[in-house]
Amino acid sequence: MSAIFGENLTLTQEDGGDVELVVFGDDKYARYETLDGYTVVYDRKQGGYCYAEQYGSGTGRRFSSTGVRVPEGPPENLPRHLREGQEFRRNQVMDRFATMIPPDERAAIRPDAMLTFGPNQGLLPGDRVSEGDVRGLTILVTFPGTNTTVTREDVDDMLNSPNFSGNGNRCSVKEFFRTMSTDRLRFTNTVVGPFRMSRPRLAYANVEGLLVPEAIQAAFDAGVDFSQFDSQGRGIVDSVCIMYAGRTEYKGDLWPHNWVHRQAYDGMRTELYTVTSMGRSPDDLSIGTYCHESGHLLCRWPDLYDYGTAEREGDDFTSAGMGTYCVMGAGNHLGDGRTPSPVCVYLRRLVGWCGQDVDIAGADNYVAKHGDYDTALIYQHPERADTEYFLVENRSRDDFDVNLTASGLAVYHCDIDGSNEFQQGTSAHHYQCALMQADGHLDLETNANQGDGGDLYGPTEGTALSHSSRPASLWWDGSESGLTISQVSGPGPVITFRTGTQGVAGISVAGKSSPAAVISAESAGGLTDAITLQGLGTVRELEVSIDIAHPRIGDLRVVLLSPTGRRAVLHNRTGGSTNDLRVSLDSRPPSLLAPLVGEGVAGEWKLRITDAAESSTGKLLHWELHVRTGT
Repeated sequence: MSAIFGENLTLTQEDGGDVELVVFGDDKYARYETLDGYTVVYDRKQGGYCYAEQYGSGTGRRFSSTGVRVPEGPPENLPRHLREGQEFRRNQVMDRFATMIPPDERAAIRPDAMLTFGPNQGLLPGDRVSEGDVRGLTILVTFPGTNTTVTREDVDDMLNSPNFSGNGNRCSVKEFFRTMSTDRLRFTNTVVGPFRMSRPRLAYANVEGLLVPEAIQAAFDAGVDFSQFDSQGRGIVDSVCIMYAGRTEYKGDLWPHNWVHRQAYDGMRTELYTVTSMGRSPDDLSIGTYCHESGHLLCRWPDLYDYGTAEREGDDFTSAGMGTYCVMGAGNHLGDGRTPSPVCVYLRRLVGWCGQDVDIAGADNYVAKHGDYDTALIYQHPERADTEYFLVENRSRDDFDVNLTASGLAVYHCDIDGSNEFQQGTSAHHYQCALMQADGHLDLETNANQGDGGDLYGPTEGTALSHSSRPASLWWDGSESGLTISQVSGPGPVITFRTGTQGVAGISVAGKSSPAAVISAESAGGLTDAITLQGLGTVRELEVSIDIAHPRIGDLRVVLLSPTGRRAVLHNRTGGSTNDLRVSLDSRPPSLLAPLVGEGVAGEWKLRITDAAESSTGKLLHWELHVRTGT
């Protein structure tokens, strides 16, 4: 299921006029807004998008059309950002998912198991076709009144060529899966058509269930032998993809998706299929969405993002899941879909694409090679080794990772019993695959973004991840895992790192500064002063003394930053009208300095002071650091 996370998209209307809307959701449930935030619905009587209003109450609230077309402007007093009720949205999604489960299996499989929860050892229900020579059937279709200059040869090239680079694509679909699987899956496609559908294009967006049966029947009537697409000898076509003419339409059956169509054709049966567009010209061809949907179909990978429709959580919050760090999250959109994110090591390992597990539990130095898709660096739970574990991967900004916002070492906390709808991070509700965001901001869980520059671990002389870092390497039940990662090298083809505690014990390092510098509220960034420390090892004990002259310390915020940028808030606008701030802190628990224990000693330690009030001015008179290194 290809999701859209608040993107501006141009959508087609029956009267021929296009409209630009902000879209949230996927093919199961989506919400549309104008650029200035008014919710809209497609009104077939009006032949276009109209402003929406609500009827009903509580969790059963629904949308209806006001009959006012978007270009006319919103009705008076219409609220922005309307949402339908949780119960209604949940029922819409559950009804849709129930159709994917065969009638004789519905008692054993809940409809919500077809969401991001992987009930089959982390994977979706159904047969996998993730190894060997697999030939899929791709059916091209056009519509009356919709033109495209994309040819069958263009699509065949995008799907099958060993050297495809057209339109800026990194490779073909075949090469993407061959690379991710280290040649375990050789997925090719026979392209047939194009076949002219009987209805105009938007008819298939507005009425569900028309496109797929008609397209498959057209291929069968043209003499396509479905038996040649059965690599497993099951009597089932391994893969069917319908690619339609025109730009991608995020509505109805034209929204790119993976679903089920069970129909017998001369002794063969269709099962899973995907739908995506081929565009208006070869310039529109991109592999990202095709790879995402084929990942569902062939490998039974779940989506690693949050549907946000309250299926199991009971909340109305959409998190970002894995964001752009996996093609099964939002990574299929990277590079405009032409250089999608790789399949993360968690999903590759679930389908047996990692031929080598490297156990990093022992205290030692390890190497993470970029593009080594055959290797999994793993740290397993002592009692739930097959269920919960940490995985480490080199995600330097190169090759398929070239469009990532961050570059460095990725650490994932994995649990096949989790779901990337569960952003709470508790023992009962947590992600199936969580990226340990190095900056500790949890932006993916709070849906602040789909990934940013602070997510991956960069060069770190001291401890990057431990039981006391933020984020911490705890198991989901809150107990210590024992995983400590330190001495991380910079991004590149090879990243080295060490596990286990270490350090140079018993060495004391100190530094002091007496700047007598003015703290002014007129400076948005406040005052920053630095002390540079020399020496090897990591922080075992830390003491800080600060002397600030100020008429009202309740206006001050004081933060200490380590050389890696990790921070500890030492004073946060407390103390009211008390004069002057003179404090001495140490790292003995419980301590405000706890986040900095384990950091590398060497480098610039910065004290940052901000003043919330413009009416007063203070000075940083003196501050000093005392560090003792150790394990």
